[in-house]
Amino acid sequence: QVQLVESGGGLVQAGGSLRLSCAASGSIFSVNAMGWYRQAPGKQRELVATITRSGSTNYADSVKGRFTISRDNAKNTLYLQMNSLKPEDTAVYYCRSYSPGNSLVNYWGKGTLVTVSS
Repeated sequence: QVQLVESGGGLVQAGGSLRLSCAASGSIFSVNAMGWYRQAPGKQRELVATITRSGSTNYADSVKGRFTISRDNAKNTLYLQMNSLKPEDTAVYYCRSYSPGNSLVNYWGKGTLVTVSS
């Protein structure tokens, strides 16, 4: 069974930076696409960024130029470098491991809270 554990969340002032990590169990990490999603209070979960197993990335417009997603297949770890943080980035951030086109391969972590103060 795949397990995803996020870390690196916390409280930061606007304009600051944080780096989130997602440690994945199992060899499935290297063959799956990975992604970061977030859910703010009272809002639906939304895509932040995704990265394929070959390293192609995709970002939400709201974070382009500020956030960078990356993965280390050897360490089974996904990262999200977040710079120039804004109060509207406040949310619980979730890691996802999935196989595009195969709904049976879809795993989520429990999330890590990021709070950006103004």
